[in-house]
Amino acid sequence: MAILVTGGAGYIGSHMVHGLVADGEQVVVLDNLSTGFDWAIAAQAKLVVGDIADQALVVRLIAEHGIDSIIHFAGSVVVPDSVADPLGYYRNNTVNSRALIECAVKGGVRNFIFSSTAAVYGNPAQVPVREDDQLQPMSPYGSSKLMTEIMLRDAAHAHGLSYVVLRYFNVAGADPAGRTGQSTKGATHLIKVAVETALGRRTQMQVFGTDYPTPDGTCIRDYIHVTDLTRAHSDALAYLRAGGASTTMNCGYSRGFSVLEVIDTVKRISGVNFKVDLADRRAGDPAQIVAASDRIRALVGWQPQFDDLSVIVQHALAWERKLMARRN
Repeated sequence: MAILVTGGAGYIGSHMVHGLVADGEQVVVLDNLSTGFDWAIAAQAKLVVGDIADQALVVRLIAEHGIDSIIHFAGSVVVPDSVADPLGYYRNNTVNSRALIECAVKGGVRNFIFSSTAAVYGNPAQVPVREDDQLQPMSPYGSSKLMTEIMLRDAAHAHGLSYVVLRYFNVAGADPAGRTGQSTKGATHLIKVAVETALGRRTQMQVFGTDYPTPDGTCIRDYIHVTDLTRAHSDALAYLRAGGASTTMNCGYSRGFSVLEVIDTVKRISGVNFKVDLADRRAGDPAQIVAASDRIRALVGWQPQFDDLSVIVQHALAWERKLMARRN
């Protein structure tokens, strides 16, 4: 049996594919390469260039490769962009996911792991936030992901599909072996932007909002190393294959850092005191969000290996230097 990884040429997806191949899995990647890169995919995986909305293609891939599990990363992820283009996000993240779930049901796929987001919580009333806390997304991005969670839950109940929803907090860092990392031009991830600024790829960076109800006035986030995140998916898949019940789990370290703390860490690790401009808040950004991660640790035995902001930044810097050399 094989695993279908949608969006497997992207930042998180490419790390996932390398991890699955290392575990001896047969992997088929479906990616339209709109933001992903074919060179980022492990050579042992099969790449199919296409879209998850192409149901004829997805049904054929499931049948031809005996797909028993789908790990679904494909989607759009930038909160401010979703505010400007909500319908585009509902199409790409919700409508297209509906098509994929339907293909999974028709093709007899047993297990489905969905890449969701902490944005479904909005501005939580308590921190750390738990999976059963109130869901109140503040952006079309968060809403589009929540809609997909609901569809997956209902389809699974009706058709016997087993699933795990993984709600990501802020994903950062790069493959410790230097095989892949965040490579998208114009990426908005804070650590990526700060690292690019430190290495001269940007002349300056902005901090959006300094008047939040946090100790230094900037947003606080729970940053998780991308390798630990992909291991969470592998652990979730093993859990489902062993007959585990469908569930939703947070993926984070249960502690947060402010925007200014992250920038200070990048400055310290890089040795560069780069320029930072202060700007107004962006629409859709909650003040503070940190994961309660006891469920994933207890249920699937997830044990992170890179729970250290300095290590995350070191790996991000190493990848950015490699990416610059590649482009040159």
